[in-house]
Amino acid sequence: MPEESSTERPLFGGAISATFPLRFQDVSDIRQVPDHQEVFVDPARDESLIFELLELKHEVGDNESATWFLQDLANEQDAEGSVVIEQSGVIEASGLCYRNIPAVVTTAVGQMAISKGRQGREAQNLVYVANLRLKAVNTDVLVTAYEPIHINPLSESASAVGAGFTIAATQSGCMPMAEVFRHAVSTFKVCDWSLFGSTAL
Repeated sequence: MPEESSTERPLFGGAISATFPLRFQDVSDIRQVPDHQEVFVDPARDESLIFELLELKHEVGDNESATWFLQDLANEQDAEGSVVIEQSGVIEASGLCYRNIPAVVTTAVGQMAISKGRQGREAQNLVYVANLRLKAVNTDVLVTAYEPIHINPLSESASAVGAGFTIAATQSGCMPMAEVFRHAVSTFKVCDWSLFGSTAL
């Protein structure tokens, strides 16, 4: 695996942190994303890493939560031909324990054709989703990573990255996106539980 500089990054004003490569730039302010989201992008590879805080979906079972969110993303982005490639079982995250209630984590990986700005269906992406269920504070944390497989010539990214099939991360001296995702999820920690308001008091 290529050696790439990673560091612990503050999220949500430092209340949360996770470790991932420095090449991912925080574009949350530029893109005016909602307060419950933080978005990091590598413009040179059109890869992105998104952290999102959502109200816990009690109707969704732990064992299917990451897959459920993956399908929800596909629906929200009008994706076609989405396929779930793999999914994990439920893993207890003892490091994210609050009030003696540990968080649980599930992950899923899918492939989908996403139409950004009605460009057509040529944009193929691998999408990695982790759902960290912080039940003690009634919160679903969603960590989503996008790795382009094929970039549409009409995409804004095509001018920077180039259209067509993308170059493998290892050939570019970068950590593969699957590894970036795993590292970000495994190092995710809550530094200040008061972020979650009255539910954390």
